[in-house]
Amino acid sequence: MEAPILGASGRAEATRPAPRVPIGELVFALLMLALGVFALIGVFTIHVPKGVKVGPTIFPIFVSVILLASAAAVLVDVLRGKRAELEDAEDIDPHARTDWLTLAKIVGAVVAHLLLIDVIGWAPAAAVLFGVVAWSLGAKRWWLAFVIGLAVSLTVQIVFGGLMGLSLPWGPALGWLGGMF
Repeated sequence: MEAPILGASGRAEATRPAPRVPIGELVFALLMLALGVFALIGVFTIHVPKGVKVGPTIFPIFVSVILLASAAAVLVDVLRGKRAELEDAEDIDPHARTDWLTLAKIVGAVVAHLLLIDVIGWAPAAAVLFGVVAWSLGAKRWWLAFVIGLAVSLTVQIVFGGLMGLSLPWGPALGWLGGMF
């Protein structure tokens, strides 16, 4: 079924296919829903010490519920055919195809980050993630992205892992820093 496109004069100038459910947006909504379910199930595997009234599960439950609610809202809107309107200031091509190679590089960087955390430590793994993502997105000086990633990740490691006591593994190269904080 085709819907007519009306010109300024009110006459039909051309026809275009009727809008379909956008597969990409549907996949995104379903992935968000699955992530919300996964997060909510994961909350119940957190060890809560006996006698604790407000335990470590409060925030993850809150995040999981918000994620599930927003995923359900996006899914309903996608199924109803509601699409976001482009803003005039947006500099994008709505008809551009997905760059699957760039997406694969970024997914690979995230997987590498997860695998490298225990091997080389959180900060170097985060620097690799930052550098590869910047390179994938077209950074002109890719080496600078790795340097910036290392500086930012070391700062986060020291502040959150060292000073606040969060569990971010230092790794073999930076293990000596762990004793300083």
